Amino acid sequence: MVDAILTQPFAMTRPAISADSCRLYLITPPVIEKPFEWVKTLEATLDAGDVACLQIRLKGLDDDAIARVVDVLRPPAQRRGVAVLLNDRPDLAFETGCDGVHVGQSDASYKAARQAVGPEGIVGITCHDSRHLAMEAGEAGADYVAFGAFFPTETKDAPTRADIQILDWWHGLFTVPCVAIGGITVENCRPLVTAGADFLAVSGGVWNHAEGPEAAVRAFAKILAEGA
Repeated sequence: MVDAILTQPFAMTRPAISADSCRLYLITPPVIEKPFEWVKTLEATLDAGDVACLQIRLKGLDDDAIARVVDVLRPPAQRRGVAVLLNDRPDLAFETGCDGVHVGQSDASYKAARQAVGPEGIVGITCHDSRHLAMEAGEAGADYVAFGAFFPTETKDAPTRADIQILDWWHGLFTVPCVAIGGITVENCRPLVTAGADFLAVSGGVWNHAEGPEAAVRAFAKILAEGA
């Protein structure tokens, strides 16, 4: 199986989340109490710099509540050319008009996610610190693999801590984009970019930035433009 992966390059057919250089992958805060008000913050944040993707991650809400929030956040992001992914829920991702879904190892399988979002939808998969899981995901057809957590994070419980070397290893062998996730901030992101991350998945590092989310996006954009 590994030999097949090494000799058959993956094709990235959904350009909304492709990258020639490292880009920002924004994850919503874990709680959005007033989405109709918060969307103004989102719009200003997206306008502050290059953002490739917005993952809407809403835990503890029923389907109707998730759909209502997505209906508020998705349109302004898509109008700006930002790919919108829903966390964990391939079925709702399709029903609510998202561009795709991000699934973890304990969520829907790649096959189920692909069936739900269709051949043109984006499917990204959490691979923690596992080269094996990443190769399986890439061979199955995932549009990106996500490694992490690289740093301590308060956004969610991280079962593993990934070594930065896994980014260098993946970048040197495969064409499927890799996403670095977990505790990433303006201050600690440079080694991830240097190691070959295609995307930096950031939540608290933007929304909790001391100078505000717009300043955080501008700071990330400067670092990413420099190529670390």
